[in-house]
Amino acid sequence: MTALATPSPALVPKTRWRDLSWKRVWIVARSDLRQLIEDKGFWMPMVFLGSIFFILIPTVLLLTITKIGDVHVVAQMSQTLKVLPAAAQHQIQGRSPEGKTAYALAVFLLAPVAIVVPLTISTAIGASTIVGERERGTGEFLAHSPAHEREIYLGKLIASLVPGYATTLAGFGIYSIIVNLFVGPEVGGWFFPTPAWWVLMLWVVPPFLALTLSIVLRLSARVKSTAAAQQAAGLVTLPMIGIAYSQSTGALFGAQFAGFYLGILAWIVAAIGLARGMKAVSRSRLLGVNDGV
Repeated sequence: MTALATPSPALVPKTRWRDLSWKRVWIVARSDLRQLIEDKGFWMPMVFLGSIFFILIPTVLLLTITKIGDVHVVAQMSQTLKVLPAAAQHQIQGRSPEGKTAYALAVFLLAPVAIVVPLTISTAIGASTIVGERERGTGEFLAHSPAHEREIYLGKLIASLVPGYATTLAGFGIYSIIVNLFVGPEVGGWFFPTPAWWVLMLWVVPPFLALTLSIVLRLSARVKSTAAAQQAAGLVTLPMIGIAYSQSTGALFGAQFAGFYLGILAWIVAAIGLARGMKAVSRSRLLGVNDGV
């Protein structure tokens, strides 16, 4: 096969931010997104995963607690809330022990689900987005395209971030309805999302995704196979899930602004990670000439 001609220097964008072509960024992202939409092997597991975390698990747990309140396990969970500090107990609402237990579960303990789902989906996409180009033999087209490495990187980042975050927002809307239907009558009406959840969804989750993907895309550009990239990406997501649990725990114990400050830190670290991650994408790595770690 005849190699495509390398574009002349005049066609290659400069490396300064103001010279980036967002049209080319969107072309790269749109191409990847179209492939994902047409691939049933991608979006069917994505819908299945979101349904389990946002619909099935919350429905079973909340239905069990609010409608079958005499179950021994539910009674034990209700007693557990009494050992929490006064500041934590003051936040938990409910007219009955079952209602308080359901409130604590819905508002605090299931909050990390909003992190787990987008991380799982987006990292699965990001892990194969660059190394996959080499394996499919399409990396040559990107390497010889007029798009700058930064534009390719940003396009891949957007294509990895959008599916995970979109699934999370859709699942979050359904989860909110479920919580209000089952827990709302116990606390005097529809109350969810709480302010802490709005902060989590709109302020904390996006930089978490961007930070994680900045690392995953660097791995995808350096490793030699999709399998290796996916294994490494799985290790990257574990600390993020732990941070999500610590954020919900901090809110439970009275750290009302934990999510806000965590979001600020995440945005700063994500910006640094994205800037450094762009250096990992090069035309030689797209061609498979320099793909070692």
